[in-house]
Amino acid sequence: MPASPPTCRQLLIAILCGTATIAMSASTARADSVESGEARPYDVHADARRVERLARRVVDEARIPGLAMAVVQHGKIVSASGFGVISTTDRQPITADTTFRVASLSKSFAGTLSAMLVGDGVLKWDARINTYLPAFKLADMKSAENLTVLDILSHRVGLPYNALDRSLEADEPFPLLVAQLDKAPVVCAPGDCYAYQNIAFSLIGDVTFAVTGDFYYHLVEKRLFHPLGMLGATYGRDALEASPRWARPHVRSRGRWTPVRPKETYYRVPPAAGINASVNDLAQWLIAQSGHRPDVLPRSVLDTIHTPRVRTTDQLRGARWRRERLRDAHYATGWRVMDYAGHPLLYHAGAVQGYRAIMGILPERDIGVVILWNSESGAPSGLFPTLLDKALQLPATDWLEFEKYNRLR
Repeated sequence: MPASPPTCRQLLIAILCGTATIAMSASTARADSVESGEARPYDVHADARRVERLARRVVDEARIPGLAMAVVQHGKIVSASGFGVISTTDRQPITADTTFRVASLSKSFAGTLSAMLVGDGVLKWDARINTYLPAFKLADMKSAENLTVLDILSHRVGLPYNALDRSLEADEPFPLLVAQLDKAPVVCAPGDCYAYQNIAFSLIGDVTFAVTGDFYYHLVEKRLFHPLGMLGATYGRDALEASPRWARPHVRSRGRWTPVRPKETYYRVPPAAGINASVNDLAQWLIAQSGHRPDVLPRSVLDTIHTPRVRTTDQLRGARWRRERLRDAHYATGWRVMDYAGHPLLYHAGAVQGYRAIMGILPERDIGVVILWNSESGAPSGLFPTLLDKALQLPATDWLEFEKYNRLR
């Protein structure tokens, strides 16, 4: 009897690790290990405690306002903590329930909701955008006619990187920006090349309304936030400022971190960057994205959204951990898919004025990590590869470089 075809998750591991033959997926291997009574090869608890201590050092020694971090494994929260303060002028402590803007981490929710609508039969991945949005135009009308739902969610629109983001940051409304997309040059045919987008990506919100008659953000709340117990997750600036405890964004001014009011701009593209959440909320998201909430996110949805769609070599540059650890990188559907020192990594980061965010999942270890902070410092990002290296038993590397901050004192 012929073998059944590999799942998308198996293909993910094969693609990133360069293997030609797939014996079993990471999730299947974990299940077999548990059923056979074998000891789990790695337990993140002890290392999570160590990284918590490092997080406190980051706040103290890099002199940033604060951060929050959560770690999950095997469907449970291992660690969820806050460090520092919500504001340098209001010294209330950050906790695991403090709300932050999560910026582009929002994209994973857009990809996931879209996959659920495809499963419902009301949306199709290969459907042309102008099937749902007849007025949609690009400079090249053939490109506009061929652009699909999957193309916009995997950043294969054919426009330059971050098309019209400067106009968005200048406070132009989203509908006017969409109308201006036909003024942006088309650099390749849809589906043929990668270039990160916020405005074009957020067309999925209009498509969602067209096929359901319901607002995009309402469907995310109803189908994802509420059933997953993400009780503090919301959309928009008003909701952030109405949160019981929320972290103020900070920018550098005269050598100090100064709190400012959150900008409205990127809230105008909810699918791309509209969500507010705590690390406790996002821990539930990581648990579900790791396959432990099939009642909400069935395996078919996860396999689809985690499948690499386009190579993203730009991700191999930048931070030192990227240059030294990443061997390859792709965009999937609202998630990045990376080869981290030979191991598959699901990843996304986010940045808006005064906030930064990172989240990732190691499928082989069934570990998820999320870090949120309320400043534009790069210091907390080193916590992420520090924990990954420990989980994968890689050689210790000083990603945090505390001596750099001590020299500046």
